[in-house]
Amino acid sequence: MFAIAEALRARRTGITAQQLADRFGVTLRTIYRDLEALQDAGMPIKADRGRGGGYALDKNYQLPPINFTAREAALIIALARLASEQRLMPFPKAIERATDKIRAALTTSAQRELLQLVGELQFVGVPALPIPSAVRDAVETAWFESRALRIVYEKKAWELTPRLVRIRNLVFDRAQTLLNVVDLETGQDRQFRLDKIKQATVMDPNPQ
Repeated sequence: MFAIAEALRARRTGITAQQLADRFGVTLRTIYRDLEALQDAGMPIKADRGRGGGYALDKNYQLPPINFTAREAALIIALARLASEQRLMPFPKAIERATDKIRAALTTSAQRELLQLVGELQFVGVPALPIPSAVRDAVETAWFESRALRIVYEKKAWELTPRLVRIRNLVFDRAQTLLNVVDLETGQDRQFRLDKIKQATVMDPNPQ
């Protein structure tokens, strides 16, 4: 039942009883029984019928603080450190802020255990190519806020081309990060290497 409660906490969209049964390897009857027990205990679980429905927590329900164990926090922080050190994710500031919040949520003893566990984890790989911090910051803002991005792209040595794009998704391919975008001036889908973007400016979301 605790695992079901955590699964519902992790998402506010509906999940079906069959999906829960498949996830936890139990029968539908067990899922229905446990959901009923959670409801009886005061957890505001609602069920919506039809396509896209399922079981979900009431949207007005305020979740209590998340309590990480040192083991869980160590794995998350180690993977975050890997993403930053290997430049797998071009958003190091956001990653750092997130890991600081995870550390702050731990007790003093759990923090000591965390430091030991993280110190014993090592990742070896080829870092992605470096990217100017100003470009990383602009890409992060454009990506998370769904805003247009004006870039200056170096297709060939000393051949700089301006583009106005909107990011569709990011692809992390070994030693380079790729942006799949739509070119807002031509309407075409294009792909750009992040390390070849020399300048990037986030556009006003409501241009006059």
